[in-house]
Amino acid sequence: MRSTLLKASQSEWLARQVRGRSFAQRASRRFLPGEDVEAALAAAERLRDRRVPTLITLLGEAITERREAELVADEYLEVLNRIEQRDLPTQLSIKLTQLGLDVSRDVCVEQLSRIVARADAAGNYVCVDMEASSYVDSTLDVFRAVRGSRTNVGICLQAYLYRTAHDLEELLRLNVPIRLVKGAYNEPPRIAYPAKRDVDENFFKLAQRLLSHGPPGAVPHAFGTHDPHLIMRIQDFAAGRGLPKDAYEVQMLYGIRRDDQHRLAAAGYGVRTLISYGQHWFPWYMRRLAERPANLLFVAKSLFR
Repeated sequence: MRSTLLKASQSEWLARQVRGRSFAQRASRRFLPGEDVEAALAAAERLRDRRVPTLITLLGEAITERREAELVADEYLEVLNRIEQRDLPTQLSIKLTQLGLDVSRDVCVEQLSRIVARADAAGNYVCVDMEASSYVDSTLDVFRAVRGSRTNVGICLQAYLYRTAHDLEELLRLNVPIRLVKGAYNEPPRIAYPAKRDVDENFFKLAQRLLSHGPPGAVPHAFGTHDPHLIMRIQDFAAGRGLPKDAYEVQMLYGIRRDDQHRLAAAGYGVRTLISYGQHWFPWYMRRLAERPANLLFVAKSLFR
C-alpha cells in the first residue's frame, strides 16, 4: 500500500484528475486547512490560542523557471509580513526546488537569502526542508551557503537514509538547528532503510545524538513524528539527561493527533504544528497517506460523514 501511494504521488496525470474533484478536496482538508494563505494563517491563530506554535509551508516543488522561483520567494516574503502583523509564533518551512534548485544553484541561493534576510529582520526563523535523495547534496550545499551569513536558518534530515548519520555529524559541527523526520519519498533499498522498524530505530539513535550534543541556540532541535511510542522514548531519554521539556520540539502535521498535540503543549513540552497550504497539494497528500496507510480509513470516514 505504501509503495502504491508513493508511486501515485509522482503521477502528474493522476494529480490532474483528482485535484479538481470535490470529494478529493474534502478528503485533503484532513491535513491542510485550505489552499490559500489566509486559511493557513487562520489555523495558526487558532493553534496559538491553544499555546501551540506553528510552521507554515507553501506546497509545490520542482520549479524549472527563474521567474516562478522569484514569485514563490515573493509569496514567502508576504507570508512573513502577515505573520509579523498578526504577531504569530509561526516559522517557515521551505523546499528548495520551489526556489529554483533545478534552475541553478545561484538562483536558489539568491531566493533563499532574500527570505532568510527578511525573516531575520522580523526575528523569525526558516527551516530548509529535505526532498528526495537526489537533492540531498545540492540542498546541503545551498543551505551552507546561506547559513554562512545568517544564523536564523536550519535544515531537515531524513532518518530513513543511510547517509543521514554522517550528514548529522557534519551539521553538528556548524551548531545548526535540525529537524529530524522519517522520510516520505520512494527510495530504493540501496539508499534507504526499507523496513519501518529499522527507520524507527535509526530515528531514535539520531535523536539521542541530537539531544546529547546540546542546544544549537535560540531555536531547538525538532523531531517530526506522530509515533507516540517513539515520542515517549525521546522524552524518557531527554529526562534521563536532565533536559527540560522545552529543550526540544515535537513537530506534527496539522490535523493529525490533535489531542496529543494539545496534551503535550499543556504538559509543558515543546510542540509545533506544520500547516501546509497551496493548490499543488496532491503529491504531498499522497506522501502523507503513505507514511501511515491507516489514514486512508480516516479519509474514507470523513467522506461519508
